Amino acid sequence: MPLILTHGWPGSIVEFLKLIGPLTDPVSFGGDAADSFDVVIPSLPGFGFSQKPAETGWSVSRIASAWVELMKRLGYTRWAAQGGDWGGVVTTALGAVQPEGLVGIHLNTPFAFPARIPDTLSPEQRHAVETLALYNGDLGGSSHLQGTKPQTVGIALADSPAGQAAWIYEKFQSKTDNHGLAEEALSTDDMLDTISLYWFTNSAASSGRIYWENRSGTFAGPKLTLPVAVTVFPKDIPLLPRSWIDDTYSNLIHYGEADKGGHFAALEQPEILVGEIRTGLRALRS
Repeated sequence: MPLILTHGWPGSIVEFLKLIGPLTDPVSFGGDAADSFDVVIPSLPGFGFSQKPAETGWSVSRIASAWVELMKRLGYTRWAAQGGDWGGVVTTALGAVQPEGLVGIHLNTPFAFPARIPDTLSPEQRHAVETLALYNGDLGGSSHLQGTKPQTVGIALADSPAGQAAWIYEKFQSKTDNHGLAEEALSTDDMLDTISLYWFTNSAASSGRIYWENRSGTFAGPKLTLPVAVTVFPKDIPLLPRSWIDDTYSNLIHYGEADKGGHFAALEQPEILVGEIRTGLRALRS
């Protein structure tokens, strides 16, 4: 099954490197040949391995349209999509459009908050609201700055490798499953690979513009009717409850709860994510 994987920020195609082998050749990693995927991993516009947009208008919906055209040009007539963080936004946009050929999606960042938060909340729903407030509040500095002044931030980071490293490291530290240090969740090499890609390609500003282009976006809906598989990682921020996920995805074909991991699932827990992608999309093969 062809599968397009989409990364987020401060991610890159680097975060999927450990997934390629197990997804394309499961037998070599103790899996079943029937679960193999033909993997496509594009770089988001302005994220190092794609050119920097020379014009405005590269919204999530435009990126999703570009992915549809990419899969068409590659000759795929039946395919699935997966993503987290901004990759989850793009994948959700694909699910909303339901282009010809897309049979279903897998999300490790579900966008399923109700458009209006109810007055009465369950404990899980209240926790979701609290983690969203944390995401938009104490942890929202980079999102706010890149959503309002991406060029200014990018130019500042382009003058300082230490600044670029700290800008990205803080995200890894604050949104991974750790007890205070990002090194407890991610290897130093993985973090340096990601940081170096941004630095060597001078893509701090061009990658940050995805926040500016989509600054009106929220964690609410849209409601999707195509097959959707979801995996929730316990230290993700924000962390959504099963009830809102069920309400948003009427054709939920798989719901998984990982026992560890945070927002950057592909980097933190590649083996768990691979297993969830295999299980979640298996029903679409028939």
